[in-house]
Amino acid sequence: MLTLKVSGMACGGCINAVTRAIQAQDPQAKVQADLASQTVNLETTLSEAQASQLITDAGFPVAK
Repeated sequence: MLTLKVSGMACGGCINAVTRAIQAQDPQAKVQADLASQTVNLETTLSEAQASQLITDAGFPVAK
C-alpha cells in the first residue's frame, strides 16, 4: 500500500478527482483519501512516481 501526502484536497469532489486520476490508469486500484490529514492511501499496481504524477496532473500537489 502506498501512502502519499497530497495538498489541496478540501471536499468530496477533490477525492473523486484523485480517485478518477488513479483509476484511469489502474481501474482496479483502491483509493482512500483523508481530508483531515491530507493523505491518500492506494492499493495499486502503479509505482509511487506514476501515482504521484497522476495526482499532481489532476491539480493536487504531492509532497516529497
